[in-house]
Amino acid sequence: MGIDLDGKVALVTGAGNGLGREHALELGRRGACVIVNDLGGGRDGSGGGSDAADDVVRQIKSAGGEAVANYGSVADQEDAETMVQQAIDSFGRLDIVVNNAGILRDRSFAKMDMADFRLVMDVHVMGTVYVTRAAWPVMREQAYGRIVVTTSTSGLFGNFGQANYSTAKLGVVGFMNTLKQEGRKYNIHTNAIAPIATTRMTTDVLPEDVQGDLKPELVTPGVMYLCTDDAPNGVILQAAGGRFFLAQIVENQGVDLGDEASLESVAARFEEISNMAGAGPRER
Repeated sequence: MGIDLDGKVALVTGAGNGLGREHALELGRRGACVIVNDLGGGRDGSGGGSDAADDVVRQIKSAGGEAVANYGSVADQEDAETMVQQAIDSFGRLDIVVNNAGILRDRSFAKMDMADFRLVMDVHVMGTVYVTRAAWPVMREQAYGRIVVTTSTSGLFGNFGQANYSTAKLGVVGFMNTLKQEGRKYNIHTNAIAPIATTRMTTDVLPEDVQGDLKPELVTPGVMYLCTDDAPNGVILQAAGGRFFLAQIVENQGVDLGDEASLESVAARFEEISNMAGAGPRER
């Protein structure tokens, strides 16, 4: 292998299945010591168990790597703090956090139970916040950190029946956009992965004729790059079936209406206001 992660310690949440499993296994292959977190529940967040995380740990160790299992919930702040402490107790440091854990409670907004909306927000948004917040002082102290948050095309562009999920997934992009600024001077780089892959979360969402092409292991190389010393800071990397491409939030030049701004002037010049020619990201 040309690029290794020897000496690095990584925490991957939701690492018992699907994308998280592939991320954890590859981190182990690349020489990182891995905290394999998985609650062991269903894709809706119900239930729990140790088998999923234990199996990934077993595979990493059988290949000659080092790993320990964690069965906590990212949506529980104490559990999140325990994951980070487990990394310190087991391996002495924490260099990489891959926030991958997630659940689905899909339903059209008119029919959606607000308890399901809140639960999805708690897991995806607060779960990412709790784990990252626990790791943040460790990374600041050692002047090194690589954080990956998991967004989605549903968050970037919307998707019918996923108002809760899409809200949460765009929320973690806003989180990333601030952390890239606050972590820069401490050599903490924060990036987002937007995967499209066939997992138990997506088998009834993705068209059957493309599922075989969208293997989760084809997303993992992008995540690995975001975990390296050379990782960028503040990008949204999309990955689907071996294709990697960036998404950005951009703004145009707009129109300065000054003191003449009114409903009528906005309406009259809205075509000009909405012209995206020359649009680009705001640098901060």
